[in-house]
Amino acid sequence: MQIDTTTLWIVIVSLGLGTYLIRFSFLGIVGDREIPEWVQRHLRYVAVAVLPALITPLVIWPPATGGEPDPARLVAALVAFAVGVRFSSVIGAVVAGMSTLYLMQYLLP
Repeated sequence: MQIDTTTLWIVIVSLGLGTYLIRFSFLGIVGDREIPEWVQRHLRYVAVAVLPALITPLVIWPPATGGEPDPARLVAALVAFAVGVRFSSVIGAVVAGMSTLYLMQYLLP
């Protein structure tokens, strides 16, 4: 499927403008004002919500297996979750999850 050059540039410019306006709404308009405490409290949870939202589809429906659940990935996700909850360490959870994934892929056929 070939896309027209004009359409491509319209999409690129529109996405760039949209991204700029989203960022400007926080930095340019609200940047010099004090953010209320309730907003700050809610913003603390953004990173905590985004990371699982990015990872969960890759664990449940991994493209590497054609969308079929993979026991190795499920076990690795559970280990990463347990380490993250127990030790409150993102790096520890990532290392434990990666190590478990590679070990499970080696052990399971």
